[in-house]
Amino acid sequence: MTTRRTHTPVRGDGAVLPRRGLLRMAGAGMGLVLAGGLTTACGPEAADASDAAGSPAPGAGKGGDAPTTPPAVSAPRALWQEKTAVGTLGNHEVVAVVGDVVLVAGDPLVGRSLATGERLWSLKDAAQPGARLIIGGETLYLASGTYDGDLVGLDPATGKETWRSRLEGRYSQPRPVGADTERVYVIAGILEKDLSSRTNVIAAIDVRTGEAVWSEKRDTGTDESGLTSAVSGERLVYTDLRKNLTVRDTTTGRQLWTKKIGRADFERITVHDGAVIVADGRSLRCFALDDGAERWALRTGEFDTFNGPTVIEGVLYASDSAHSLWAVDPVTGKQRWHNTEDLREASVPLQFAKVGDTLYGATEFDRNGGVQAYGARDGKLRWTFNDGTGSVEQWYVVSGGGERLAALHADRLLALPAV
Repeated sequence: MTTRRTHTPVRGDGAVLPRRGLLRMAGAGMGLVLAGGLTTACGPEAADASDAAGSPAPGAGKGGDAPTTPPAVSAPRALWQEKTAVGTLGNHEVVAVVGDVVLVAGDPLVGRSLATGERLWSLKDAAQPGARLIIGGETLYLASGTYDGDLVGLDPATGKETWRSRLEGRYSQPRPVGADTERVYVIAGILEKDLSSRTNVIAAIDVRTGEAVWSEKRDTGTDESGLTSAVSGERLVYTDLRKNLTVRDTTTGRQLWTKKIGRADFERITVHDGAVIVADGRSLRCFALDDGAERWALRTGEFDTFNGPTVIEGVLYASDSAHSLWAVDPVTGKQRWHNTEDLREASVPLQFAKVGDTLYGATEFDRNGGVQAYGARDGKLRWTFNDGTGSVEQWYVVSGGGERLAALHADRLLALPAV
């Protein structure tokens, strides 16, 4: 799902939106707001709440102050915030935390200290537009920013190049879609003698030799658009623009099975305990990785649809278009809890992180949305952090180290205490 950047002026404070405030405000629903972009100004309530939060100015909070628990239903203040270049809004790997370093895909590609917000390194022309932050074995893999047909591996702590593929011009614009400690998985075009590229493949690059160990042709029209992927042990799982769910053996590239599903484009998929779980219209569906056998299916309302699921610490979390949030046992498909009350007039989270007994979610297409905190045991909404900009662009949240969260919204990178 692709969002379009709005050009709303950025304010330097944050916004506290307690539950009562959220229920008063008409949050944007799950409908797409794409054509022409959407710019809105903060209304009086949003402005008042923003003034109450007092997020620090850029660069503030660099002393690494210890997080403190905010009052009930009140959002914490940002520990620090910095402006950042973002070139890949819309995919799931736009921000990542490796150790104490926060990475944001953009130009320049930047690594910052999660504790202080200090810029540790910056690389111009390192990440191609649309790049995903693919991490394998604590190495960041990217297509070469010089468009020379190779991949590069960077040390997230320093930004230094530590690895480079040896593809010798075999592929046209290879892009990583997954990685583990042995291989980097890419989609690419086969470069013909006339420098054209009419054949699309998925391939594996050995991290020891930098050479391709297998390459398999993909169907015509199934390029990177709509591709969502995951690596689990000896299985590579991915969807494509034609709404196929496909599983391959990571060692040989052999296709084990493929299925048609109703919704695949840009939806998050998750793997757990030898299975892949996908959102397929009004159902969450679980398939065995080895043979594609359906293990279970869970349905939401007749006219509603699920958003892409995430499994964290043995629990599956997913929201739906009915403005509700689910926690499900990923092995059995049995519901643990189902919050249908707190989000009736607010955006639901599409992306999740968890620290301790708190589940964090990130919204999109809602100027009153933001980073939401829920009780992981009961699903009750505790607070929502909003930066007061009025932007409807997607939020992203990633946990890092147990005490802090990294949050990204439009061109602002923030750190929040994990409280």
